[in-house]
Amino acid sequence: MYFPTSAARQLLTVPALPDITAEPVLRFEASPRKSLFCLLTRSSLTVWRVRPSAPLAHISRSETSLIEHGDNMAATWSPDGSRIVIQTAMSYLILVTVDYVPDASVYQPSHVGPSVQRNFLPGPGEGMPLQSLSLALEGVICAEGQVLSVSPRKNYIIFSTSSPPSVQRIPWPVYDESEVEEQTARRSLIGHDTWILNDHELPWLLDSDVTVTKILHSISGAETWITSDGRAYFVRLQESRYSENVSELDEGETDKVANGTSRSSTDSSGSQPYYYWEGTCVHNFEVPRWVQKQRSTNDNSGRSSSSYIEPRRAVAIAVNTRFSLIAVGTGSGSIEFTSFPTQDEPAPTPKAVEIPNPYNRSSGSVTTMEWSSDGYVLAVGWTHGWAIFSVGGRCLASGFGVEDHIDCDRFQDTFMHGVENLFWAPGNFELVVLTPSRIKLDGQVFILPFAKSATTCQHSPDNTRYAFLQMDDRALVYRGAEQPDMSVINPESDVWQHIKIPQPYLATNWPIRYSTLSSDGRLIAIAGRRGLVHYSSTSGRWKIFANIAQEQAFTVKGGLLWFHHVLIAAVEISKSYQIRLYSRDMELSNQNVLHREVLMSPVIILSLVDNSLLVYTADNMLSHYLIIPTADTIKLHLCGSITFDGIIASPSAVRALSWMIPNAQKQLGDPVDDLAVATVLMVVGGQLVLLRPRKSGTQEVNYDMQIFAERIEFCWIHLRGIGALENSLWGYDGQNMRVWLNALAIESSGSANEPSSVKESVSIPLDFYPLSVLMDKGIIIGAEHEAATRMNLPFVMFRHATSSHLFLHHVLRYHLESGQVKEAVTLAKHYQHLVFFAHALEILLHTVVESESTIDSEDPSTSASPESGTLVAVIEFLDHFDASLDVVVRCARKTEMTRWKRLFSIVGNPHALFETCLASRRLRTAGSYLLVLHNLEQLDENNKDAVRLLNCAVKAQDWQLCRELLRFLHSIDDTGKALRHALSETSLVAQKGDMVP
Repeated sequence: MYFPTSAARQLLTVPALPDITAEPVLRFEASPRKSLFCLLTRSSLTVWRVRPSAPLAHISRSETSLIEHGDNMAATWSPDGSRIVIQTAMSYLILVTVDYVPDASVYQPSHVGPSVQRNFLPGPGEGMPLQSLSLALEGVICAEGQVLSVSPRKNYIIFSTSSPPSVQRIPWPVYDESEVEEQTARRSLIGHDTWILNDHELPWLLDSDVTVTKILHSISGAETWITSDGRAYFVRLQESRYSENVSELDEGETDKVANGTSRSSTDSSGSQPYYYWEGTCVHNFEVPRWVQKQRSTNDNSGRSSSSYIEPRRAVAIAVNTRFSLIAVGTGSGSIEFTSFPTQDEPAPTPKAVEIPNPYNRSSGSVTTMEWSSDGYVLAVGWTHGWAIFSVGGRCLASGFGVEDHIDCDRFQDTFMHGVENLFWAPGNFELVVLTPSRIKLDGQVFILPFAKSATTCQHSPDNTRYAFLQMDDRALVYRGAEQPDMSVINPESDVWQHIKIPQPYLATNWPIRYSTLSSDGRLIAIAGRRGLVHYSSTSGRWKIFANIAQEQAFTVKGGLLWFHHVLIAAVEISKSYQIRLYSRDMELSNQNVLHREVLMSPVIILSLVDNSLLVYTADNMLSHYLIIPTADTIKLHLCGSITFDGIIASPSAVRALSWMIPNAQKQLGDPVDDLAVATVLMVVGGQLVLLRPRKSGTQEVNYDMQIFAERIEFCWIHLRGIGALENSLWGYDGQNMRVWLNALAIESSGSANEPSSVKESVSIPLDFYPLSVLMDKGIIIGAEHEAATRMNLPFVMFRHATSSHLFLHHVLRYHLESGQVKEAVTLAKHYQHLVFFAHALEILLHTVVESESTIDSEDPSTSASPESGTLVAVIEFLDHFDASLDVVVRCARKTEMTRWKRLFSIVGNPHALFETCLASRRLRTAGSYLLVLHNLEQLDENNKDAVRLLNCAVKAQDWQLCRELLRFLHSIDDTGKALRHALSETSLVAQKGDMVP
């Protein structure tokens, strides 16, 4: 899904300014839109632009300020990006304003001739001018108590302190009372509110004797606290009015309410609301009893508590609202994934993520974590390394030092030895990391480029049919499906087509937001910040808008799809929403739009099934359009719409969409009625969901929900084709490829009100990340990252290697274990033309033999009789194919001899199989059976069977087989008697002159 590629870029963090002392970077922080980031040192603040990577403004504090207020400790952006709050070592908050200077450029380009200018074209995202910024000191706030964490909001600043342990809130300074729009909101927040951490004010704290060490607030609105005891909480600031209750309380109770919920510097009149915190623990652990007992004893005696360090103590947390997932990093270096808590249900059980560390190196504590904006991957930094994990917990890339010998004096990629902080750049094509200053003073910031699957941008059926990767400036399409069978399974084959995106478009419209591929893999469409472009691999040409104003007038929002040569695009233009149809054969312009369909709400996702276009919009409505070609053009016809209110709680959480139509409706029904009978497939927040229609007495369509799996990252449905794989559903959960065969026929087992779960038919473990399923070749294609270092290079090189896995034997085994031999034969006949078909059958037989032997060894009382078990069905299945004799003997030679008794008790006497091979002139297969007969001691003293086979090989002039047989006879008899007897019984010596040397 995400794979590091190429090599990291290093930024020189010391500004090229006069009289600037080189200082280590303490922290860096990205702006809310991730287009800027700031670097904080002990005495200065520098604002950088992400693309192109260049400093825009710098401000330094005076020595007087450092003495009075303390050194810089941390920096945080306000939600609108107009301010930066600096936290100092002496608990001061320094406010720095960020002013954008219009019509001014921070860098002046050098004047060069037109011929030279052509050699310096702007790269992706570098076509826009660098906007000038100015940083100014707004003021200094003296906080009460030692400040631990700061979290700026739209109208106020929230921070936590340790003495006293509290959470406080102060409003932003107001300078212009004429700002009527914000005046009402700010007036309600005027004053300084304080919430003391105790059982009265925050009763939901599991341990009130703590401080809040980190306050984290995401753009989506999720707010989390990490307390000093290592627990983590979801929190929310609530508003309530108590004016009507004040008169009912006595004086003591009134003071308790005023001081217990929030202490405000303003007058608490009856009309003044008060605010309180609600919280839920999302990361908890049990402290050992001996620690609790020791702490209780120490508290009673007045002595200090023990220095027990909890290994699951939270030090970092990242919230993924798209998949309803929480990632917690601990002080011991472990990572745990936890689902969002729900009301009236027990707390979700956390899942420990496996961290690969083949050399058993120390990772240290987790230092930083961040999810990508699409929610698919988590970037984690440790004291001694870094890693990228998928939402299902699979490690996609990691680095804990370097594996090979390097020149330590010249090696520059210090992020391989530790990461202090990180964030994802816009588009998630780059990861910006900060390394500790202990490793190197200058050049602490690195930018790692990534290639990612196009399904992370748009999860459409065509994007999952091919392995399709998107990079910062190009698209990568897997062409192995068009190559010979052996090229598909050969990892060294270069089967990726690199397609560069036009530089003029990418320079001003970076980053890429949507990528789509046609069903035949020949047409590609790309959409960036504005407009779109498309490409044909047949002509090798891109088409872009000739009129830049038309290109910049709209934004693709909701996705792109190809219907033959017609591009379907969901766009937003002037706060209105449309579906546009463009032809590949015509130039891109507003005049050449084939059809415009106006919508009332923005599109969440598009999906195409045959000639049916499914449109799911933000108002929780699914619309069905038929694509109708006419003599002159092509248009959309609305067949119907249906709402999912009460079924889908959050429309923005829908990641994939498709449907399955019953065969009777396909053949005899009216397409207008498809929506009423279709089974709708969705991926909602990582849940693979099937919605089955059910008509009530009023003919109103209701849906029964079936949840197939949780945390699904990759989903694909095969609507037509090969045997039981028709209407099969494929989903990847981070560890296994899970397959539901004929998902349309699976009956719902739940009630109408409660969703039911369905176990998969087949589970395929994979040691790489899948990108596509080549159904006609029986192969799953994927990729895994590789990192290489060289003694003569000062950096690490990243690449992704193609991997493959046969899935045919997994599906066949499911049929055979179910006693469905006929269905297995029907499915296998579609693949018997493949070069590796016999190999797949051999894997099938080997896995069944090994699994049954394992069961017998674990429980001898359940030992299957020769006439029972899956192995009988497998042998019956193999008899339908000519390669069965080869498959059996190859499997036997690769398994232990203790398994042979069970195997040949079902297959038959190996001597009889040897005779069958001789009769059918399969001499090499017969030669393999000779080894089996020898190990089973079924060869006579004169080796008549070997002599007979040798005679047949001589007649067939298969000299290679003759050599192997003679070598075999020599190996079983060191005296040479068997070899001399065989030579005397054949005419091989007489034909000595004809033998191949």
